[in-house]
Amino acid sequence: MSNKEHTIQRQQSCDRDFSKMSYKMLQKEKKGLDKLGKKGRIILTVIASLFVGVANGLFGGGGGMLVIPIFTILLGLEEKLAHSSAILTILPLSLVSGIVYIAQGNFTIPDGLWVGGGVIIGGLIGTFVMKKLSNNVLKIVFYTLMIVAGVSTLVKNFGG
Repeated sequence: MSNKEHTIQRQQSCDRDFSKMSYKMLQKEKKGLDKLGKKGRIILTVIASLFVGVANGLFGGGGGMLVIPIFTILLGLEEKLAHSSAILTILPLSLVSGIVYIAQGNFTIPDGLWVGGGVIIGGLIGTFVMKKLSNNVLKIVFYTLMIVAGVSTLVKNFGG
């Protein structure tokens, strides 16, 4: 067996193990949420969504990252569908928040255009990359990014 074949086989084995572990964890979460019933899940989803809206308005973004666990855990969507749904869910919220920020004078148009152009191009690239990733790899990348961003922000601001 070549080195490349061995690496591919090892990766497939890791993917299977991660899938089993993810499935078991999801089943435990599902059992706990099933106790709430449909009405309880809807209420919890609305409350969590209100929190996401407040966070997005307060911090100027981040709502998309926060809404993904709502889609996956509370509503049971698969990872790729949750990420796609998050974009379309946050778009109107971001537009409204942006209009309010502009009206309050809290936006510099030239800087926003430069950053916005990069974000749009990066977003297009990201949609094509997401198609090629498995749900498990997407989960690992997404939650790792969230942890790294949170820890690095804490260290930068409070680490001394």
